[in-house]
Amino acid sequence: MTTTPLPGMGATISSQPVITEAPVYDGPIVTITDRAAVKAKGILESKGQGDSLLRVFVVGGGCSGYQYGMSIAPFVEDGDEVVELEDGVRVVVDQESKPMIAGAEIDYVEDLMKSGFTIYNPNATSSCACGSSFQAAGGGGTPRPCH
Repeated sequence: MTTTPLPGMGATISSQPVITEAPVYDGPIVTITDRAAVKAKGILESKGQGDSLLRVFVVGGGCSGYQYGMSIAPFVEDGDEVVELEDGVRVVVDQESKPMIAGAEIDYVEDLMKSGFTIYNPNATSSCACGSSFQAAGGGGTPRPCH
Protein backbone atom coordinates (compact mmCIF):
# COMPACT_ATOMS: atom_id res chain seq x y z
CA MET A 1 0.00 0.00 0.00
CA THR A 2 1.31 3.43 -0.89
CA THR A 3 0.45 6.70 0.72
CA THR A 4 0.34 10.17 -0.73
CA PRO A 5 1.00 13.25 1.38
CA LEU A 6 -1.72 15.87 1.34
CA PRO A 7 -0.18 19.19 0.24
CA GLY A 8 0.31 21.50 3.23
CA MET A 9 -1.34 19.09 5.65
CA GLY A 10 1.50 16.78 6.63
CA ALA A 11 -0.88 13.80 6.73
CA THR A 12 -1.08 10.83 4.39
CA ILE A 13 -3.92 8.99 2.75
CA SER A 14 -4.08 5.55 1.21
CA SER A 15 -4.17 5.35 -2.56
CA GLN A 16 -6.11 2.08 -2.39
CA PRO A 17 -9.90 2.37 -2.51
CA VAL A 18 -11.82 1.39 0.58
CA ILE A 19 -14.40 -1.23 -0.28
CA THR A 20 -17.30 -1.76 2.05
CA GLU A 21 -19.69 -4.65 1.69
CA ALA A 22 -23.36 -4.01 1.11
CA PRO A 23 -25.43 -4.67 4.22
CA VAL A 24 -27.03 -8.10 4.38
CA TYR A 25 -30.80 -8.00 4.72
CA ASP A 26 -32.53 -11.15 5.93
CA GLY A 27 -36.21 -10.24 5.33
CA PRO A 28 -38.23 -9.78 2.14
CA ILE A 29 -36.65 -7.34 -0.32
CA VAL A 30 -39.82 -5.24 -0.34
CA THR A 31 -43.26 -5.34 1.22
CA ILE A 32 -46.44 -3.68 0.02
CA THR A 33 -49.43 -2.22 1.85
CA ASP A 34 -52.92 -3.49 1.05
CA ARG A 35 -53.77 -0.12 -0.51
CA ALA A 36 -50.73 -0.25 -2.83
CA ALA A 37 -51.37 -3.89 -3.76
CA VAL A 38 -54.95 -3.10 -4.82
CA LYS A 39 -53.78 -0.08 -6.84
CA ALA A 40 -50.92 -1.99 -8.51
CA LYS A 41 -53.16 -4.90 -9.43
CA GLY A 42 -55.78 -2.50 -10.81
CA ILE A 43 -53.20 -0.68 -12.95
CA LEU A 44 -51.79 -3.93 -14.35
CA GLU A 45 -55.27 -5.26 -15.16
CA SER A 46 -56.45 -1.96 -16.70
CA LYS A 47 -53.49 -2.10 -19.08
CA GLY A 48 -54.27 -5.71 -20.01
CA GLN A 49 -51.12 -6.92 -18.28
CA GLY A 50 -52.52 -8.76 -15.28
CA ASP A 51 -49.75 -11.38 -15.51
CA SER A 52 -46.95 -8.80 -15.59
CA LEU A 53 -44.83 -7.71 -12.64
CA LEU A 54 -44.24 -4.37 -10.98
CA ARG A 55 -40.56 -3.43 -11.39
CA VAL A 56 -39.14 -1.27 -8.59
CA PHE A 57 -35.68 0.18 -9.12
CA VAL A 58 -33.21 2.84 -8.02
CA VAL A 59 -31.25 5.13 -10.35
CA GLY A 60 -28.76 7.92 -9.73
CA GLY A 61 -30.30 11.37 -9.85
CA GLY A 62 -33.13 13.23 -8.24
CA CYS A 63 -32.59 16.07 -5.82
CA SER A 64 -31.02 13.91 -3.11
CA GLY A 65 -28.70 11.58 -5.07
CA TYR A 66 -30.88 8.56 -5.88
CA GLN A 67 -34.35 8.31 -7.34
CA TYR A 68 -36.98 5.57 -7.19
CA GLY A 69 -38.60 4.26 -10.31
CA MET A 70 -41.46 1.89 -11.05
CA SER A 71 -42.54 0.29 -14.30
CA ILE A 72 -44.51 -2.63 -15.65
CA ALA A 73 -42.26 -5.62 -16.35
CA PRO A 74 -43.71 -8.20 -18.76
CA PHE A 75 -40.97 -10.69 -17.81
CA VAL A 76 -38.13 -11.32 -15.36
CA GLU A 77 -34.59 -10.50 -16.52
CA ASP A 78 -31.39 -12.33 -15.56
CA GLY A 79 -30.34 -11.45 -12.02
CA ASP A 80 -33.76 -10.11 -10.99
CA GLU A 81 -35.32 -11.10 -7.71
CA VAL A 82 -39.07 -11.68 -7.68
CA VAL A 83 -41.13 -11.10 -4.54
CA GLU A 84 -44.63 -12.59 -4.39
CA LEU A 85 -46.77 -10.15 -2.42
CA GLU A 86 -50.35 -9.79 -1.24
CA ASP A 87 -53.25 -10.22 -3.67
CA GLY A 88 -51.05 -11.92 -6.27
CA VAL A 89 -48.94 -8.82 -6.94
CA ARG A 90 -45.41 -9.73 -7.98
CA VAL A 91 -42.60 -7.20 -7.60
CA VAL A 92 -39.27 -7.57 -9.37
CA VAL A 93 -36.05 -5.87 -8.22
CA ASP A 94 -32.77 -5.86 -10.16
CA GLN A 95 -29.50 -6.78 -8.45
CA GLU A 96 -28.11 -3.23 -8.53
CA SER A 97 -31.18 -1.78 -6.79
CA LYS A 98 -31.56 -4.54 -4.23
CA PRO A 99 -29.06 -3.25 -1.61
CA MET A 100 -30.51 0.27 -1.86
CA ILE A 101 -34.12 -0.73 -1.17
CA ALA A 102 -33.86 -3.96 0.83
CA GLY A 103 -36.56 -3.84 3.51
CA ALA A 104 -38.53 -1.01 1.89
CA GLU A 105 -42.32 -0.77 1.99
CA ILE A 106 -44.36 0.27 -1.05
CA ASP A 107 -47.47 2.29 -0.23
CA TYR A 108 -50.03 4.22 -2.24
CA VAL A 109 -50.83 7.70 -0.97
CA GLU A 110 -53.77 9.81 -2.04
CA ASP A 111 -54.25 13.23 -0.49
CA LEU A 112 -54.88 16.85 -1.48
CA MET A 113 -51.28 17.48 -2.54
CA LYS A 114 -50.44 14.33 -4.48
CA SER A 115 -51.37 10.78 -5.23
CA GLY A 116 -49.12 7.93 -6.21
CA PHE A 117 -46.85 5.19 -5.01
CA THR A 118 -44.48 6.02 -2.17
CA ILE A 119 -41.54 3.99 -0.95
CA TYR A 120 -40.63 4.01 2.74
CA ASN A 121 -36.97 3.03 2.68
CA PRO A 122 -35.01 2.10 5.83
CA ASN A 123 -31.75 2.57 3.86
CA ALA A 124 -32.40 6.25 3.13
CA THR A 125 -30.36 8.60 5.29
CA SER A 126 -32.32 11.60 3.99
CA SER A 127 -34.99 12.29 1.40
CA CYS A 128 -36.42 15.16 -0.54
CA ALA A 129 -39.84 16.70 -0.09
CA CYS A 130 -40.85 15.36 -3.51
CA GLY A 131 -40.86 11.85 -2.02
CA SER A 132 -39.21 10.12 -4.97
CA SER A 133 -35.60 11.03 -4.25
CA PHE A 134 -33.36 9.93 -1.40
CA GLN A 135 -29.79 9.79 -0.18
CA ALA A 136 -28.11 6.70 1.23
CA ALA A 137 -24.91 6.15 3.17
CA GLY A 138 -21.95 6.38 0.81
CA GLY A 139 -23.56 9.02 -1.40
CA GLY A 140 -23.72 8.61 -5.15
CA GLY A 141 -25.79 9.86 -8.02
CA THR A 142 -25.94 13.40 -9.27
CA PRO A 143 -28.44 15.54 -7.36
CA ARG A 144 -30.73 17.81 -9.36
CA PRO A 145 -33.77 19.94 -8.43
CA CYS A 146 -37.20 18.38 -7.85
CA HIS A 147 -39.87 19.22 -10.40
